[in-house]
Amino acid sequence: MPQLNPNPWLSILLITWLTYITIHQPKIMSFSQTNNITNDPKYQITNPWNWPWT
Repeated sequence: MPQLNPNPWLSILLITWLTYITIHQPKIMSFSQTNNITNDPKYQITNPWNWPWT
């Protein structure tokens, strides 16, 4: 039963994660959001939250 032998599965898991981290993640992070409101000047000014006395 291959489930009882962790050696090949551990190496497959490590190789998969290393591939993801080194190749796929930079490609995924390079995409920009289409609706990014932080570039809009009217959203950059924040207003304080004035909480009423209770």
